[in-house]
Amino acid sequence: MRQATLDHLSDGRLVLPVGLGALDDGGFGKVGEPTDRKTRAELLDESLEILTGLWSGEPFSYDGEHYQLEEMTFLPPPVQRPRIPIWVVGAWPSKRSMNRAMRYDGLLAYTTRGEVAPEDIREMRAYIEENRGAGTAFDIVWEGQTPGDDPGRAALMVRPFVEAGATWWIESPWLPPNEPQDLRRRIEAGPPRVELS
Repeated sequence: MRQATLDHLSDGRLVLPVGLGALDDGGFGKVGEPTDRKTRAELLDESLEILTGLWSGEPFSYDGEHYQLEEMTFLPPPVQRPRIPIWVVGAWPSKRSMNRAMRYDGLLAYTTRGEVAPEDIREMRAYIEENRGAGTAFDIVWEGQTPGDDPGRAALMVRPFVEAGATWWIESPWLPPNEPQDLRRRIEAGPPRVELS
């Protein structure tokens, strides 16, 4: 499994982000993959159960609705214990989606309407603390695009999400300029820095 190899190569710094996939781009349906959310969610749940079982380094078998595995032992197990951290896309306010994410280590924030505002992050954090327990380690991840050449403006863009409870920011340059040289410059500029009092 590639994730365990990357975990070893990175000396235990890998985080695995997962989700149902972008069903609106045709990438699944055109190759015969199911495109309804319910089936995609079942496939994701079973896949995560299989991954975490194999990562244990112990004999593991699986008999699910979609996947079956005869007993096998995957060695070497990942460096990180009890497993590689998993961040799952959670679509607020869907309880089923949020509960899936809470079974793992972090939430890639999303909403059923598409946009994510700081108030959504605040509501997600409250829901997680109420249902998972306050003070338990759990990441809330949000993404966006900040200007690398203007650290003050970048901090202003990120600060409301940090104050609402986001623990990670992923710089996501989906929009131009995103040519290799642009991405290199943004990486060299470093992440947005937010000082909290």
